[in-house]
Amino acid sequence: MTANKKRERESLSSSLYKYSPLPHFSRLLLSPRLFSFSPEEKKKKLSHSLDRLIAMSLFGLGRNQKTFRPKKSAPSGSKGAQLRQHIDATLGSGNLREAVRLPPGEDANEWLAVNTVDFFNQVNLLYGTLTEFCTPDNCPTMTAGPKYEYRWADGVQIKKPIEVSAPKYVEYLMDWIETQLDDETLFPQRLGAPFPQNFKDVVKTIFKRLFRVYAHIYHSHFQKIVSLKEEAHLNTCFKHFILFTHEFGLIDKKELAPLQELIESIISPY
Repeated sequence: MTANKKRERESLSSSLYKYSPLPHFSRLLLSPRLFSFSPEEKKKKLSHSLDRLIAMSLFGLGRNQKTFRPKKSAPSGSKGAQLRQHIDATLGSGNLREAVRLPPGEDANEWLAVNTVDFFNQVNLLYGTLTEFCTPDNCPTMTAGPKYEYRWADGVQIKKPIEVSAPKYVEYLMDWIETQLDDETLFPQRLGAPFPQNFKDVVKTIFKRLFRVYAHIYHSHFQKIVSLKEEAHLNTCFKHFILFTHEFGLIDKKELAPLQELIESIISPY
């Protein structure tokens, strides 16, 4: 990993939650004033611990460490970092509609790439806090209410859709997305490197599958979140997700059916 990418990853760790509706003490956990990471090895070792503390503070829960994944850094070198700054600034204004729009003069694929990484990180964190409740016993299939069941296939290792538990589905999904994000022919890390012609199709598949995690959370675990009084944060994350996918036409309407009423309440004011 280059020095620039290391700095960008460390910067992302501190900025990702800066404008999130997390409790104030959670944001302080990432403050450079609170921790001094001088030795490089110490930074690496503390990174996971900080993310774990944030996740626990989000819903007041422990985590299944196996399902927790370090946050991915934004692609495309310095351009990715610039776009991350724009996202932070617009989210900080509280205007989610403005936050999802393509900044003037920017490349649409670069914008999609940076936001894809962000939403992957966000869904990964949200779901990870629920692993104590989303277990093979409690969720033997990946469902979104009684009418919708999702089966897993990646077209490579698993070509025929198979029925798996919800946690296994999410594990397969996160592994698959990480493979896409790490593939530099799909998500270029080098500034100026071209995106493939099928890039938007790949992004659409990623967002379609990330939506299924939200659908499962709302249908199977929302009451648990309400009992913890953390539904406002989940709703804000989902609203941001839906406004972005609506802005760029990333998910077909039929895929949104499990949460259609909630989605309409998000989009209709705009």
